[in-house]
Amino acid sequence: MSQAAHLSWGDRIGRWFASAPSQGPDALPVRVHGREYGRTRAVPSGIKAFDQALAWAIGSLLLWGLVMVYSASIALSDGPQSTGMSQVQYLLRHAVALVIGFTAALLVFQIPMDTWEKAAPWVFIVSIVLLIVVLLPFVGKSVNGARRWINLGFLNFQPSELAKLGTLLYAANYMVRKMDVKEKFFAAVMPMSVAIGIVGSLLLAEPDMGAFLVIAVIAMGILFLGGVNARMFFLIALVLLIAFGLIIGLSEWRRERIFAYLDPWSAKYALGKGYQLSHSLIAFGRGEIFGVGLGGSVEKLHWLPEAHTDFLLAVIGEEFGLVGVVILIGVFMWMTRRIMFIGRQAIAMDRVFAGLVAQGVGIWIGFQSFINMGVNLGALPTKGLTLPLMSYGGSAILLNLIALAIVLRVDYENRLMMHGGRV
Repeated sequence: MSQAAHLSWGDRIGRWFASAPSQGPDALPVRVHGREYGRTRAVPSGIKAFDQALAWAIGSLLLWGLVMVYSASIALSDGPQSTGMSQVQYLLRHAVALVIGFTAALLVFQIPMDTWEKAAPWVFIVSIVLLIVVLLPFVGKSVNGARRWINLGFLNFQPSELAKLGTLLYAANYMVRKMDVKEKFFAAVMPMSVAIGIVGSLLLAEPDMGAFLVIAVIAMGILFLGGVNARMFFLIALVLLIAFGLIIGLSEWRRERIFAYLDPWSAKYALGKGYQLSHSLIAFGRGEIFGVGLGGSVEKLHWLPEAHTDFLLAVIGEEFGLVGVVILIGVFMWMTRRIMFIGRQAIAMDRVFAGLVAQGVGIWIGFQSFINMGVNLGALPTKGLTLPLMSYGGSAILLNLIALAIVLRVDYENRLMMHGGRV
């Protein structure tokens, strides 16, 4: 029996992933029934091309999210704002987003990290341009008073999601270029601070404070992991805390959200700013230990707003109970830890840019999922952030999958180098 017959499906997919065209000295011909169709990089026999456990975790979250989006949105078709929509409308849109995201991820996986390092400033510039474009009249799509989307026909694209990836790549590239001056505040930190300030100003104009918070944490995390002086790091953190405090303090509706978070059951907020949070907590309470069963949620029946997007975890808690929520949290924790390990492994092999990018993605996924879960559970004030890989939202799914494909590329190049190959 041939060696290929003994390969698992994961190994076969891994080898297919690794089949980026190459004409280098380590390239081997690919022949099927005696005919040569192309060339591929040599991967030693028995070596998995990428972290398959991480890929399975990502796939599991995507499938679980697809099921839960359908469950959480099925009742929207008979709601007051349905406009004759089908019961499967959100399911089909989410499935299309997954197909587009998966296709983009396959293409992104083929791009070497050296190429990403060269393109990092340009990706950042494109994201800034799109953040400006979305604010233009008749271009940006406004929903509930927020102008955050560009209608592409098949997809409502949210530039703030691209800004997360663009900032991540730019920050990693910046730290590699500024390694020799990272002890000097103005030379090492000020240019990066100005760049983040520009992005933050554009996001607050939408407004989208949640995305700005995630981007600020990604940039801060990469600065810290890149080796910025500790005193500088804490000074920047203090400045950001003061800035966010002023943003909240000077905005009446943001202050109201904080007060509603502190007492969502009061007569003043129960039917206003605290409505989502109170019904989210009711959903978790109904779920108890093992949940009411898939599809059995009552809160999704026009009681809990945005159940298929920002508050998907509440529906999961109601239908799968404490057990389901704990499993979900465990998967996100393991996945974040694994991504950070891949980044640390790359840095240990002197591939600093690749390592910082991977760790930046870990910070992105880990922090955003932490914020979303904290909001749903009432541990944090309400903030419009989706649950990565699971909540309904085309551009969020697309950029999440692209970012994770880059992480898998970093892992692939790590494995190739550890076994004597060349990137």
